[in-house]
Amino acid sequence: MEDHTKHARSVPLPAMQQNLNYVYPQIFWVDGCANTSTSCPPTPPVAPFPPPVPDRSKKPRSKRDRRSGSFLVISMLILLALTGVGLSMFQIFHLEKELAELRESASPEHIPPALEKLIEQKEQLVKRERKAAHLTGNPVQWDLPLEWEPVSGHAFTSGIQYRDRGLLINETGLYFVYSSVLFRGSTCSNHVLTHLVYKRNPTLPGSHVLMEDKGINYCAGQKIWARRSYLGALFKLRKMDSLHVNVSKIALVNFEESMTFFGLFKL
Repeated sequence: MEDHTKHARSVPLPAMQQNLNYVYPQIFWVDGCANTSTSCPPTPPVAPFPPPVPDRSKKPRSKRDRRSGSFLVISMLILLALTGVGLSMFQIFHLEKELAELRESASPEHIPPALEKLIEQKEQLVKRERKAAHLTGNPVQWDLPLEWEPVSGHAFTSGIQYRDRGLLINETGLYFVYSSVLFRGSTCSNHVLTHLVYKRNPTLPGSHVLMEDKGINYCAGQKIWARRSYLGALFKLRKMDSLHVNVSKIALVNFEESMTFFGLFKL
């Protein structure tokens, strides 16, 4: 029996390669269209995106919100001012205590040069620190500018002289000046309430307004009313400047020391 495998014809390799080399048609994509032989229709123009819809959930801030924000800023400024004054007075207290101990430890007739120099340096430091004043309301008023209490209660002057109803600057520099006035009445007249701080200098004519506040529509009907006015800002003051406070009507001012006051401190 003959082997059939001997009669099998072998196919040459080039012939097999020719059968496998099949040419595929070329396909091109143009704007999302498969293009072989025919042209694609023109692409329609793309419509622009609509504008974003405004968020109507956020309402504009009301006058009450703005007033609350202003009151918060003013409260923070007052707190910072009082904190700075408190720290300064704390440092002054310790310096004065150290000076007293140094004077007690040394004989007034025989003070060593090194100790004398140290005492002098500390005295100069104390003088530089003492640049602050806080005046409170004085119910005894005769005329403008307002009269103040410089000693009793919370009032004090340190490195700043109170003279002629005002604060006298004895060293040029940057100062934070503040003033608070409480207006109160039993009847409503709706007169304009004015509260201002101004300065004078003997080398310059007249006076110059530093800060001013005016109040209108502060009461309604015949009810008892009250309105507080606060002024505070940073100024560069010169030596011999004197600062004073004016109001539109003294009879409407409440002179409680926690409500009506005037002061400054040097930075």
